[in-house]
Amino acid sequence: MPKRVDHEERRTQIAEALIQVAGRRGLHAVGMRDVAAEAGVSLRLVQYYFETKEKLLFYGLQHLTDRFTARVGARLAAAGPDPGQRVTIEALLLASLPTDQESRTFHLLYSSYSILSVTDGALAAQPFIDNPDAAENALTGLIEGAQAAGLADPGADARTEAISLLAMTATMGTSILVGQRSPESAIAVLRHHLDRIFTAGGHTTPDGGQRTRSTS
Repeated sequence: MPKRVDHEERRTQIAEALIQVAGRRGLHAVGMRDVAAEAGVSLRLVQYYFETKEKLLFYGLQHLTDRFTARVGARLAAAGPDPGQRVTIEALLLASLPTDQESRTFHLLYSSYSILSVTDGALAAQPFIDNPDAAENALTGLIEGAQAAGLADPGADARTEAISLLAMTATMGTSILVGQRSPESAIAVLRHHLDRIFTAGGHTTPDGGQRTRSTS
């Protein structure tokens, strides 16, 4: 009896190969033949599942986003059953900083996708991500929730703070990649700004420690 092929599993295998080879060589330098070799399958099979390179790239972006979501989930799970708004925000932001190989690959490729979508008409014609405002909306809601609970500065504009935190994280992620700053210094800057937003003392951090806002 012939073995039944799990098509979704095969697609994931190919997408994972794309991420691995692109993480080493850069997204712009990767072709479908390179991905086939990395996955250990034929070029024809890659073309069967993804008719064009643009469709392969888009599916790879979705897979990359799924991996990021799982990474955030793991951080939150480690923080306990009720981590709170600040810890949730830290988990999301710190997961996207390139502090290890997994997050380095995510930041590098996500940035590459952004640039390619500007110059590649076929890629730009597809939705870049299902909901481009998802992270911004999530952070805004978390900050608003903390304000309602008396844990964050009530005078802060939640939407503006969310946008600022995301932009800051993206920029500092790039500065880590190019060696301008260390992951530790970038994390310290992010936490400094979170200390400004979250006014209550004694915040629990994702690693389980406690941090008290300075009164000096």
